[in-house]
Amino acid sequence: MKNERKVTIFLDDEAIPFGVFEPPARIVLDTTKIPDGKHELKIKAISSGGIEGVKIIPFEVRNGPSISVLGIKPNEIIESNTAITINAYGSETTERFIIQGSETPKAIPSWVWALLIIFVAFAIFYFITSWNMDGYKSFV
Repeated sequence: MKNERKVTIFLDDEAIPFGVFEPPARIVLDTTKIPDGKHELKIKAISSGGIEGVKIIPFEVRNGPSISVLGIKPNEIIESNTAITINAYGSETTERFIIQGSETPKAIPSWVWALLIIFVAFAIFYFITSWNMDGYKSFV
């Protein structure tokens, strides 16, 4: 009896398959040959009974540097002068490490500022309500 099971793999909407294999198939997807962006891996499998199944796996390729932008969000309405910080860094393995620009600076979150204000306000309130001259003794 001939083994008719096979797995056919397509990348995006290509008519020519990426590869045809007998299950279990093990492949290495070299993303350096795929442009950055959103893609789909379409897998068609045929069982020994001739029944076909299809599975589509969406994925995103990002071989280029990671880009971080602070100061503007997608679809945000802005006006006047807006300060924007842009940072791009990759994960290439090199002999030297560049410290400047390797991290994206981020602002202190507003909840931290609110917590600090509440703490300082409570400290002032406690100091005012607990202060009395009875416990104060002069050295003179």
